[in-house]
Amino acid sequence: MPSLIDLRRRIRAIKSTQQITRAMKTVAASKLRRAQERILGARPFAIQMARVLNSLASRVDPSAHPLLAQRPGQGRVLVIVITADRGLCGSFNANIIRRASAFIVEHPGRAVALALVGRKGRDFFRRQGFDIWYDQVGIFNQLRYEHAQEIALVAIDRFTAGDVDAVHLVYSEFKSVLQQRVVIDQLLPIARADLGAEMAPAAGVEYLYEPAPEQIFTDLLPRHVEIQVYRALLESSASEHAARMTAMDAATKNSAEMIDNLTLYMNKVRQASITREIIEVISGAEAL
Repeated sequence: MPSLIDLRRRIRAIKSTQQITRAMKTVAASKLRRAQERILGARPFAIQMARVLNSLASRVDPSAHPLLAQRPGQGRVLVIVITADRGLCGSFNANIIRRASAFIVEHPGRAVALALVGRKGRDFFRRQGFDIWYDQVGIFNQLRYEHAQEIALVAIDRFTAGDVDAVHLVYSEFKSVLQQRVVIDQLLPIARADLGAEMAPAAGVEYLYEPAPEQIFTDLLPRHVEIQVYRALLESSASEHAARMTAMDAATKNSAEMIDNLTLYMNKVRQASITREIIEVISGAEAL
């Protein structure tokens, strides 16, 4: 049976931990509000731009621009995995890493290279010995559009150079404070929308472009890739803060429950000690 000093020491330690988890929950909630505002502002534009360009890609010749080129499905794949730099956010990082690993296993005949954003994913895949072409950590404290441009440039350069036949994004999509969903999006080549037979453009239909198609694609398609990467970074940032807030709230509640249980047990131990001392006093008095 533990002594009263040990029990009091454990209760003090749990109370200290509870203060930390409560503070981390408050900080995560504050950051979540800002991250949620940013993603709610950027998401409609990114979704609509992807919808328009997917429709455009299905109506034009894939040779119109290198980012539209559809290649055989046996070449190397570049997978961009976006995780957090820190832990203490529940299963957030584990879910993303598990989904990325499953995606790699699902393509056994294709070589896979990784571009890693976030310290947790970088450390895991580096220990596993994967082929890592690019890594970036410490960007979520001051996330900017320039970070997305840098990552998108790596993907575009590798794809246009023929080093990879496809580029995929693995990240956590923010749904709500209690729900985040790990998704895998094809970044390159730009996906072609399924228009259906009734909506397919008739043979011989000619489209008019102003300015020239080459200039439109050269300006618009790289920007589209940057925006989709930026949206993924914002989604991941909001999901991380939501997961951390939920995890710290659960930890705070669990610590309160542990404190109550230990306090009750400590009172029982103290009461047993007092009872034992009284019995000893009574037994001594009777012996006299």
